[in-house]
Amino acid sequence: MGKKGVPEWMNSSLWSSNPSPEQDDRVSRYSPKPTSASPATTASAARVEDPIAAPVPEPPPRIKEEESTASPVSEMRDEECPPRLSSEDISRQSQLLMELSRKAINMRELRRLASLGIPDGAGIRPTVWKLLLGYLPSDRASWASELAKKRAQYKHFKEELLVNPSEITWRLGKAKCENDDSEDKGMLPRSEITHGEHPLSLGKTSIWNQYFQDTEIVEQIDRDVKRTHPDMHFFSGDSSFALSNQDAMRRILIIFAKLNPGIRYVQGMNEVLAPLFYVFRSDPDEENAASAEADTFFCFVELLSGFRDNFCQQLDNSVVGIRSTITKLAQLLKEHDEELWRHLEVTTKVNPQFYAFRWITLLLTQEFNFADSIHIWDTLLSDPEGPQETLLRICCAMLILIRRRLLAGDFTSNLKLLQHYPPTNIRHLLYVADKLRSHSVV
Repeated sequence: MGKKGVPEWMNSSLWSSNPSPEQDDRVSRYSPKPTSASPATTASAARVEDPIAAPVPEPPPRIKEEESTASPVSEMRDEECPPRLSSEDISRQSQLLMELSRKAINMRELRRLASLGIPDGAGIRPTVWKLLLGYLPSDRASWASELAKKRAQYKHFKEELLVNPSEITWRLGKAKCENDDSEDKGMLPRSEITHGEHPLSLGKTSIWNQYFQDTEIVEQIDRDVKRTHPDMHFFSGDSSFALSNQDAMRRILIIFAKLNPGIRYVQGMNEVLAPLFYVFRSDPDEENAASAEADTFFCFVELLSGFRDNFCQQLDNSVVGIRSTITKLAQLLKEHDEELWRHLEVTTKVNPQFYAFRWITLLLTQEFNFADSIHIWDTLLSDPEGPQETLLRICCAMLILIRRRLLAGDFTSNLKLLQHYPPTNIRHLLYVADKLRSHSVV
């Protein structure tokens, strides 16, 4: 131990300062467009112009004419530039491509490579993420059948869960009258309308009562989806491409809410959904890109399965709820940097809930620009221990990297700093987070 409460390996000034821009040749591809961002996204939008930024995933492929008359390439022109890969990235890209070409994927090796960062380009990230999330099996031969089955299942969800009750009533009438030769064929006689099918019914089994209850959630989803990354043409704007992406995200969240009545929809889920949909919609394989909505839905469900307790208000005070998770972060900081932990929680009384709640529930999507969030997720998804443990180490590393400023600050300045995290080198951040794993106290 060097400084009080600080492990020897952290005494270097390296952990308290960011590398110079010259040490990272990555450039941001995003050019913010003028827009009126909501309060929830203002902080993240303001950081889009960070001088140190990771490259962005590949741009979306062209979509079919019946979906849009505009080319996605033209829609994305302001956001893309040719990827610039280092020799290390090129080597890792080759290793990943080789691993993905095997008949049976070695998941341990794939996770190891992905944890170091997935290079942009070559359509690697969409496939790797699907494997890491368990959506694709390790056996390549079964990919086609598994994808076809899941995509058909999602189509069924849309047909069953996104139907207006009036259409259900019409279908029932049509089924009952399909052999009737009367002029009113297809119309359900008033005497045959059941209590559950009546629009004024308040019964628990009433399709109309459930429809009206869902309306409030649907309206909230619609508002949040429209506010998702207002600085990116992919998500925002009046183009047919952006609107089609919003519609897909809206359907995913509505179906998730209906299939998960214990959680339904919680504000912020749109931000967790966005990276998944962007990556899968950006797949250079046109068939995969066209099925991005279905693929994203199942991967979103799988991702949230490891974090769902953080979204369940009834579990907030339980051993698996969000407050317990935040407590684990505080304990992790105390283990690795007791001096900083004591200054934050005892001296300045900065409750970790004031900043860590958003960090954890939104998986850091609001603390960094979108490109950097994608690279953080490469590491989150690749950890065999599960994304939550990795997330906590990254959050702890975020605190350690700005420890000098935090130790010199008071309650007000520290809270402002933590709620508006400064630009940082993501590779460096992930390196420190990995160090926390290897230097954990047993």
